[in-house]
Amino acid sequence: MQPKAVQFGAGNIGRGFTAQLFTESGYEVVFVDVIDEIVRLINERRSYPIQIVGDKSYTVVIQNIRAVHGNDREAVASEIRDASLVCTAVGVNVLPQIAPTIALGIRFRADSGVKEPLNIIICENLLHASDVLRGYVLDALPPEYSEYVWRNVGFVESVVSRMVPVMTEEQRKLDPLLIVVEEYKKLPVDRKGFIGPVPDIVGFQPYDNFEAYVERKLFTHNLGHAVCAYLGYLRGHQYIYQAVNDPAVRNVAEAALAETGEALIKRHGFTPEEHRGHIDDLLHRFANVALGDQVARVARDPIRKLGPDDRLIGGAKLALDYGIVPTNVCLATAAALKYDAADDPAAVELQRIIREQGIDSVFESICKISPDSQIAGLIREQYAILDSGRWP
Repeated sequence: MQPKAVQFGAGNIGRGFTAQLFTESGYEVVFVDVIDEIVRLINERRSYPIQIVGDKSYTVVIQNIRAVHGNDREAVASEIRDASLVCTAVGVNVLPQIAPTIALGIRFRADSGVKEPLNIIICENLLHASDVLRGYVLDALPPEYSEYVWRNVGFVESVVSRMVPVMTEEQRKLDPLLIVVEEYKKLPVDRKGFIGPVPDIVGFQPYDNFEAYVERKLFTHNLGHAVCAYLGYLRGHQYIYQAVNDPAVRNVAEAALAETGEALIKRHGFTPEEHRGHIDDLLHRFANVALGDQVARVARDPIRKLGPDDRLIGGAKLALDYGIVPTNVCLATAAALKYDAADDPAAVELQRIIREQGIDSVFESICKISPDSQIAGLIREQYAILDSGRWP
């Protein structure tokens, strides 16, 4: 029988990334989503286009697909019963909502005597995502199923780096199923999370030292994106490619990535040549004009991105842990503190806190650092530089 992958979430990552990997590997993909139009169109057409843009642009048609509505828990659980893989790309806040359905599917497998392992690929921006989702699933199952879960179900973390911009209204009207993506299609996965052999999936890169690749994504890709977005916003840019091609922004981005890069090399043993190549490739991808990735998309939700372990504050802490002064990371952090897009609720709230309570309140309540810390002092210095117009 043809193997089957149940894909929770038919959005940017599910439709624009993982379904391509699964179908190219010979799997049937069953999407699970709650948007009526998306479910209907997938079942009517049984295919959709992915437009891949970059140095060379082309269209891939994804076939061998169908969809089940997420509200039909019994139907979804029945699909999980005889699936080879499950994948989630729904957003962290939705995981508690889909966990009971996953649990029901696991219960169906156990009750049917299915011994083949079920591996769940977790494509969510969440630290320790495997422990979190496993906990939700176990909470939704009677205790007698716990042993089956631990023996037969793998919870596999991944690092999603393919860039998928927000679709324009014109593109949505042209085809609601169309997705525009970059060509990059590698998916690092935690080898230790699998039960049984790692399946042979196009793009999968299994690593034993998976934490190294999680941190590299956060403090290289995510951090570099943040530098370009927040400084690009101050420079009046609408797109990431404009920001990364602006010498003033590019210089800070390269310097910030050198700060965290030196720390990552020391911490995880990446070779300088390997890591420099990774940074160069990343900045080349950021400069993809055809992708049209928006500054507003990347900068959105600055409160989350100023969190104590996220790309900016976390990157500054990482650098300091290895004796590196993160001046440029802190310049980007200061730019994030100035992000005041009126259509971003988090940005509006951030500016209210700064206006009414001061930056020290942000350090304490959002960044979770002392206003007297070295990082806070560096950010304050860079904030003053931005205020005075001395940058760029």
